[in-house]
This record gives sequence, C-alpha cells and structure tokens, in this order.
Amino acid sequence: MSTTIKIGTRRSKLALWQAYYVEELLQKTGMDTEIVEIDTRGDQILDVSIAKIGSKGVFTEELEDQLHSGDIDIAVHSAKDMQSELPAGFEIIAFTVREQVNDVVVSRDKSLRLGDTSRPLTIGSSSVRRRAMLKAYYPHLKVIEMRGNLQTRIGKMDDGQCDAILLAYAGVNRMEYNELIVETLPLEQFIPPVGQGSVAIESAVDLDPKKRQIIRQAVNHPDTEFRLLAERAFLKTLKGGCSIPAFCMAELAEGDQLNITGGMISLDGQTLIKNTLSGPRDSADQLGDQMAKLTIEQGGAEILAAIRAERGE
Repeated sequence: MSTTIKIGTRRSKLALWQAYYVEELLQKTGMDTEIVEIDTRGDQILDVSIAKIGSKGVFTEELEDQLHSGDIDIAVHSAKDMQSELPAGFEIIAFTVREQVNDVVVSRDKSLRLGDTSRPLTIGSSSVRRRAMLKAYYPHLKVIEMRGNLQTRIGKMDDGQCDAILLAYAGVNRMEYNELIVETLPLEQFIPPVGQGSVAIESAVDLDPKKRQIIRQAVNHPDTEFRLLAERAFLKTLKGGCSIPAFCMAELAEGDQLNITGGMISLDGQTLIKNTLSGPRDSADQLGDQMAKLTIEQGGAEILAAIRAERGE
C-alpha cells in the first residue's frame, strides 16, 4: 500500500477548501497526502443550466475517471452535489461533520430583506429548489438563474445582475463572506437539499481496504453519516439529482431517533409537498425511502413529469 493518499478535487476555491480540510484531517493521523486538481464538465460549461447539461455526474464524472484509473485514491465533493446513485464501481466512504444547513441571503445592501415589498428586488440562485421556494414564499421578487462558483456569482451581483444571491451558509462561511449575509432563512420554510453542509469522500470500491479504513477513521462523522444516509436514500428512490426541486433534512433526536423532513416543490412554487417521519437511526435508509414514496404519492410524480416534459426528456 502506498503511504500517500491522493486527493482529487475540482479547481474552484470552495472545492479546494474542502480538499485541504480533508487533507488536514488525514495528516493529523500521520498520513502523507497529495492534492490533484481536476476540471469537471460542470465547471467548464457556465452558460447553460445544470439541468440542461445533464444532472448526473456533472461535477463528478471526471474525478471518477481518475478514481477508476487509480490516479487518485479519493475524490472530495460537496455532499449536495453528489448524484443519488453512483456509477458501478464507486462508493461514498465518509462524510465530514455537518455545518449549519441553512440557506442565506447574500447582498452588499445591509438593509435588504426578502419580505420588503416596497421596492423591486432581483434575487439570483443556481438552485431550482431555492428559486421555486422564493416564488412560493416571496412572489413579489424577480428570481433569476445564476451559475458559476461563489466568487463568480458575487461578481455578477456586483455588476448589477441582481440585488442579492441565495446560497448555502456552509459555502459562504468556508469562503469567509459572512459579512455579506443579510438574512439566514428559516428551516421551517427553506428546507435544505440532500447533503447540504457536509463534504463527501468518494472512492473506487477496490480501494485498498487499509487505506479505506484509515480514511474513514480520520474523516467520517458517524452522526452526520446517519443523517445523510437517510437523505440520500430519499433522493435515490426519487431517482433525482441536484437539479430537481426536492428537499430533505434528517436530524438526530434523543434515544437514537432520527427525524426526517422532506418533500418537493413545483418549479412555479405553487405546489408544496412536505412530510415528517421518525424512526430509529439504524433504519435511516428505510426512512428516506419511505419519505420519497410518500412524496411521489402526494403529487411528486406529477411535478417530476412536468419538469421532464419541460426539459424534453
């Protein structure tokens, strides 16, 4: 077994932050590490929505090629960017401790509030879920799609393309843009997407078992893992990637219980499906699967059909 763990990552500043964070956790156990930067399709194509590029593997495919060839040992991803079902031969072996999961409003205007109806406001977001929720809760706002890494989107806001951007707190915090946060949105309304706030570690299934064990011990946070197993099971049953307006948040409760809230919202914000389930944390997968089936039965199938028809799928 090679003593060096090669860590594959996208080149964006946020992706590199995540890679260095994982590297630090590994180095604390005495492991040697090397960071390998890789371009992905999602980074190269910025003028087309993720949904139109194709949501499966848009930020992961090139890293998986390197995992398959053995040029890297692990790939580091935002857990929320991971497709619900990995291609054969790959697995997620660890999840880092989860940060605050809220969505936040970022703006240079400290007085800006989403609920302010006294002036026209334009809000940018790359997420179909966030845009749909904005339409549901703040129908007076103009909502536009805005892609690119965090720095690119802030640059677009500064150029006047929008007044504010809706982002994940975790990314804003990691990039130290906290002073731009003007609102933290309530979880009762803006339920996050699957995996928001955690970093996922992907490997090939044939990774050396000793390396796999070392990485899990150094990086994996068991409480976060239970939560994300439930959330990812939800997304897998929905057969959804990061480009559908689904949301799911699992939280640990007393007595080894897991509470999971999830559902889906139509693109126009007019239809909202939302349920909460509870069960033992050891049944995380089953809870996520059950939540997805409830969502599908209560109108999720129609929402997904309408989205696919709109995209010409």
